[in-house]
Amino acid sequence: MFQTASRKPPLSRRSLLAALGGTAVLGALGGCGVPAAYVAPGDRAAADDSARDKKLTWANWPLYIDTDDDDPGRRPTLEGFEKRTGISVDYVEEINDNDEFFGKVGPALMSHRSTGRDLVVISDWMCARYVRLGWVQDMDRARQPNVARHLDPLLRSPAFDKGRRFTVPWQSGITGIAYNRRALGRDIRRVSDLWAEDLKGRVTLLSGLDESFALLMQGNGVDITRWTADDFHRVCDQVERQVRRGQIRRFTGNDYTKDLVSGDVLACQAYSGDVIQLQADNPDIRFVVPEEGAELWSDSLMIPDRARHKANAERLIDYYYAPEVAARLAAWVNYVCPVPAAREVLAAAKDEETAALADNPLIFPDSGMRRRLAVARDITSTERPEFTRRWNGIVGL
Repeated sequence: MFQTASRKPPLSRRSLLAALGGTAVLGALGGCGVPAAYVAPGDRAAADDSARDKKLTWANWPLYIDTDDDDPGRRPTLEGFEKRTGISVDYVEEINDNDEFFGKVGPALMSHRSTGRDLVVISDWMCARYVRLGWVQDMDRARQPNVARHLDPLLRSPAFDKGRRFTVPWQSGITGIAYNRRALGRDIRRVSDLWAEDLKGRVTLLSGLDESFALLMQGNGVDITRWTADDFHRVCDQVERQVRRGQIRRFTGNDYTKDLVSGDVLACQAYSGDVIQLQADNPDIRFVVPEEGAELWSDSLMIPDRARHKANAERLIDYYYAPEVAARLAAWVNYVCPVPAAREVLAAAKDEETAALADNPLIFPDSGMRRRLAVARDITSTERPEFTRRWNGIVGL
């Protein structure tokens, strides 16, 4: 039976962007699209050893896969893949920050060398950088019938990867607003509600540029699939005004959860997966997709250039898109499941707590919520230096 969700999500998964700042110089190079770093299509593939060498190496974030209740070192879905296929997976929990990992693998990729990894999981805003640089390979959808059939239509064609040729969502989430209903004494329905007088000094926003801007733009009625520079600077002007009037307590990474739990903050930008975990201890904490909409984001699987086990990696990705496997994973990680068909599998679970997850809109958004979700256009390499300087100046990075 499925593992019920009792663990806390990794605190570093949606890490802040420090582009052009303290990260490796490679981060700045990738963000600016330095021509020397670009890899042309003909130089991306290596001889594929999958047929004779039944293995692959997979780099992922900590605590981002199901584990066994009695033995945290065991990963039931991954063991199921190995048993079913005979492919051995070296699963490495080495990604703690998008920029840090970019700096780790960048030298090999820009030099047309293997990273030693066949599969990686990166946040989509950073995936856009890899795709632009030509650091990832096209996937063969003929080897991935489950992906072709079951990938959520909302996630099928982000601006940076039309048709999802290079990336496949691992898990998704929503950036919306969390608040303490009991302490606040009312509901929050719109982004503009964050600026109410009774919330002065009790609001936090996310510090990372890529994590924060889309929701704030949606509060202005902007279509975030095609926002403009004017939309961005309008948001910055608004946030600067709220900083000056003392409305915003501080800008945070994932530590916003501590402020919300302690009561120091009554409302904040938040990730849906975190709030599911907080609600287990405090049902007064609510999560809202504002009336104007919220950002739907993903951490996605990619096959880096020169990977030596490409077919094996494609096979593993497709395995996780089988609804019964996706359901088992969703029951553990509690993020938005990119396989809507997994909902029916969970609903049929004998365990009541597990079956109830099928009706949780933060795992399987209902039709009303889905209409208000959008995948934001990413920040381009030419926009990033200017936008980063402006945003970091406001946030104090």
